Amino acid sequence: MQEKVITLATPVFFLLIFIELIVGLLRQRNTYRLNDAINSISLGVLSQVSGVFMQVLRVGIYAWLVSHIGLFKLPADSIWVWLSGLLLYDLCYYWLHRYGHEVNVLWAAHVVHHQSEDYNLSTALRQTSSGYLLGWIFYVPLAILGYPVEVFAALALIDLLYQFWVHTQQIGKLGWLDRVLVTPSNHRVHHGVNDIYLDKNYGGILILWDRLFGTFIEEREQEPVVYGTRSPLRSWNPIWANFDVYKGLWLDAWRAQNLADKLRVWLTAPGWRPADVAAKWPSAPFDIARPLYHPQLSRAAQVYCLLQFTILLLATTHFLAAQVAMPWPQELAYAIWLVAGLWIVGGLMEMRPRYIALEALRLAATSVGVVIGKVWFGAVSLSPLAQGAVIGLSLVSMIALWLIFKRLSTMHGHLSHQ
Repeated sequence: MQEKVITLATPVFFLLIFIELIVGLLRQRNTYRLNDAINSISLGVLSQVSGVFMQVLRVGIYAWLVSHIGLFKLPADSIWVWLSGLLLYDLCYYWLHRYGHEVNVLWAAHVVHHQSEDYNLSTALRQTSSGYLLGWIFYVPLAILGYPVEVFAALALIDLLYQFWVHTQQIGKLGWLDRVLVTPSNHRVHHGVNDIYLDKNYGGILILWDRLFGTFIEEREQEPVVYGTRSPLRSWNPIWANFDVYKGLWLDAWRAQNLADKLRVWLTAPGWRPADVAAKWPSAPFDIARPLYHPQLSRAAQVYCLLQFTILLLATTHFLAAQVAMPWPQELAYAIWLVAGLWIVGGLMEMRPRYIALEALRLAATSVGVVIGKVWFGAVSLSPLAQGAVIGLSLVSMIALWLIFKRLSTMHGHLSHQ
């Protein structure tokens, strides 16, 4: 259900992103950079694609729990079940979100949403692909009380969709709403790396939870919010974005001499490291005034990356709609093709020469696959005209790739953490 609703909501998301961009330009307060926005949306796409293969974690575990340990059988057609369920879901989300900032292994998943150094509606689409692994634990209370699976799934969507609009700098304070709801002002604080704002305002829909549990702070005009993370990603690679913190934790656990420290690495707050590891492999000091990560691309290169990303985005929409009826080998191949495309576009935006060859290989493989199979990943039979269109688009893209990026093939690429 989530894939279907997200697919239907996608045009609305992009319309609102376009409106926010125009408003920002008219106000001379533009908050968008093309590379950052593509990276954020790529992470949202990756989250949706990976979610297709994690249904058992997203809904399956909850369904099993509610049928085996549910104390009550609450009716799905009761307005009180929906209202109380939304309230309880939002409370559970608060604690998931809060522990996502206070426990390293949970932060490793949630960090993806905070890596952007910009703050706009595209940031809302920046979602983790690994949050499903442990996130379900926090919603067990709803299963114990017997909230039906369909109610739980719908409430999860409501809570998620609500949070889209709060990721903007174009809406100021909203008076009494700021005291009750999560609003743009309240959520801007949550994304700040400023000392005063750090680890505050965890609410999903209601900010009342933060007021109740002592984690609320109001946005202050004299303290402009600085966005991002204290250990910046400095990469446009959506796959690396999902594994960066996990890798750091694994290395710290591997290098720690004390057995207790090897476990503590995963369960303590972000920033804690074993003393012996920190002494030998010190972390880079946090600098709030650091420049934004922004490798410079020519206008032509930006257009190329945007067009390829748009094609991948349209293909993702088709994948989410068609995957239900697809055999799993074709479904997996389609997903790999999409993820590879997003990964390569990210590498091109970093000006890394090896991604030119990888992009050429991707385009060639797409053409060969269409010629041999005469179908689009087993989901759609392609007429000779459609095959010609795919092959033609791939050839044009390869020519444009060479003309635009050929100078990079003899240069060292922009360094990143990959």
